[in-house]
Amino acid sequence: MNSARLGSQTVKLIRTPSVLASASAGGKLEGEGPLRESFDYLCGDSYFGEKSWESAESAMLKTCYELALAKARLNSSAINYLFSGDLLNQCVGSAFAAKDSSVPYFGLYGACSTMAESLSLAAIAVDGWYADTVCALTSSHFCSAERQFRTPLAYGGQRTPTAQWTATAAGAVIVTREGNGPYITHLTTGKIVDGGVKDANNMGAAMAPAALETLCAHFEDTGRSPDYYDLIVTGDLGSVGHEIVVELAAQNGADLSKNYNDCGLMLYDREKQDVHAGGSGCGCGASVLAGYLLPKVKSGEIKRLLFAATGALMSPTTTMQGDSILGICHAVAIEKDKPAFGN
Repeated sequence: MNSARLGSQTVKLIRTPSVLASASAGGKLEGEGPLRESFDYLCGDSYFGEKSWESAESAMLKTCYELALAKARLNSSAINYLFSGDLLNQCVGSAFAAKDSSVPYFGLYGACSTMAESLSLAAIAVDGWYADTVCALTSSHFCSAERQFRTPLAYGGQRTPTAQWTATAAGAVIVTREGNGPYITHLTTGKIVDGGVKDANNMGAAMAPAALETLCAHFEDTGRSPDYYDLIVTGDLGSVGHEIVVELAAQNGADLSKNYNDCGLMLYDREKQDVHAGGSGCGCGASVLAGYLLPKVKSGEIKRLLFAATGALMSPTTTMQGDSILGICHAVAIEKDKPAFGN
């Protein structure tokens, strides 16, 4: 049997776990954007029937999980593990969402890269025969994130042109050993990259170097070129980070001009919605993947997808102390057709 490791950062999944079902949930602004029809559930306000924004995020994520279970025609007892994360301190959004599930739980923090991180670990667990069926979950909420990372909404601070809008959204992906696809074929785990950016209102520039590092590692490890994929999508660099990645990739001999997009540019209409440089937050990439992209892979509209979610590994404390905003990016290759064993 060939080794599952390719290069220093990529693994080839031998049994190619299948996506059994996926679901997405969002808030009012997401329901006004161009991807509104792709959501399984949309709330007309920011509260999701709760009294606080933090509780609202948990309720949104729990709803998303239950919708994914319903689409998979499974009970929660069929799930061996939950891999879940969010932007809140100690991942309480995920913890309170999962507390009644009675499913073994891993709480994760990868900032906006969490959907790719959770999906990677879910696929590894299934591919290694440590689980039969696993769910990867991720959420973010504009109001809870603003209160934690920046200033309370009532403060009314002015946003800079490079600032992005944290999505009030969630995504859930159920991964199983046997299925009809889409299939998860390769995982490229990112390294922490310090691009020297210290501006908390310019996350795109802070995360772009990490996105480039992981994409280049993926292409080198797999021997693939960017045109192998119908779509390469990061999440969430917005307009600033997207432009930087295209430019830096060209300098490294990789042409991303034809098939590269960013979830932060896809979720909202920047001309009609006041989101400045685009969307962000781990719920942005999660909802775009679960609600919009995976159904297109399943239908064959997209046959080969590389989902590379990026995260800013910082806290309000490190930012105020003048430290750089560290970046991370994890890439997951997803294909409609099951590859031949060993390929």
